[in-house]
Amino acid sequence: MSDSATAPQAAHIPVLLDRVVSLLTPAVEDAARRTPGRDPVYVDATLGLGGHAEAMLAAHPRLRLVGLDRDPSALERSARRLRRFADRVHLVHAVYDELPRVLADLDLPHADAILFDLGVSSPQLDEAERGFAYSYDAPLDMRMDPTQGLTAADVVNDYPPDELARILREYGEERYARRIAAAIARERAREPLRSTRRLADLVRAAIPAATRRTGGNPAKRTFQALRIEVNGELAIWERALPAALDALPVGGRVAVLSYHSLEDRITKRVLAAASTDTTPPGLPVPLPDRQPRFRLLTRGAELPTDEETAANPRAASVRLRAAERIRGPVTGPGGPGGDA
Repeated sequence: MSDSATAPQAAHIPVLLDRVVSLLTPAVEDAARRTPGRDPVYVDATLGLGGHAEAMLAAHPRLRLVGLDRDPSALERSARRLRRFADRVHLVHAVYDELPRVLADLDLPHADAILFDLGVSSPQLDEAERGFAYSYDAPLDMRMDPTQGLTAADVVNDYPPDELARILREYGEERYARRIAAAIARERAREPLRSTRRLADLVRAAIPAATRRTGGNPAKRTFQALRIEVNGELAIWERALPAALDALPVGGRVAVLSYHSLEDRITKRVLAAASTDTTPPGLPVPLPDRQPRFRLLTRGAELPTDEETAANPRAASVRLRAAERIRGPVTGPGGPGGDA
């Protein structure tokens, strides 16, 4: 997954594939050792084209996959790709903050390894009719799940200008948010905005000429902001990552691939909180229930290598963070700690 809009590629290349597999493998192997009669469970919470899932299933013959995606077409593609593993695969049409419900429905007490590959998928970018890419002329759609109601056209034509400006500023980090929102309001008063090309041209015209000459397509930030609003991505991510951490046993691991700073800030904050001792200063001993529940597996956010980016340009903006659960819930002040 990524946020860049480029021409379709001949083959899908999963981002940071080897690194993701190496980070999650110890959790799978540890689960197999701890519970010999139970198959380890790997959740790919943003299944996409199934590249990471395929590699994990091939590397671990006993591994069970629970694959989630909000896009029905992604599930269809992955089902074909993973056909040879069908007896170990459960694919579910769901958003990733629904992970606890999905596990409960499958009668699974927890997941041993979880991957989130955030952002928009390669097929969503490459299929012009989905309306994600500013490089194609298409209907203003941008729904990851085509069965949901709200579209990008609804946002640009119906939201008040102040709300539009807020979305562009907060979700697109667009410095000219107010100018773009005002231009949209003027244009839609003449005729509703329905196409990606018309919106991209409008954004270009609203931004100062000097700014247009650098930094790539000036519509990039506007399209990112609209996509995030249409799909509720940041609000969902705020719920999904803590829920995923709660679904891991001691020894379980989570890996997150983010493609813009807004996602990565949430990831950093949640993982930092889970891996920090919160004992109040001045106490003679650490409090058991304030000890870190997780340890970080990456030093800050890991970036792709030059070789990775050359082979897969859509990996250019990725940031990888990962963590491992090291302590279970504490049942009382200084009391026994479940899995701890």
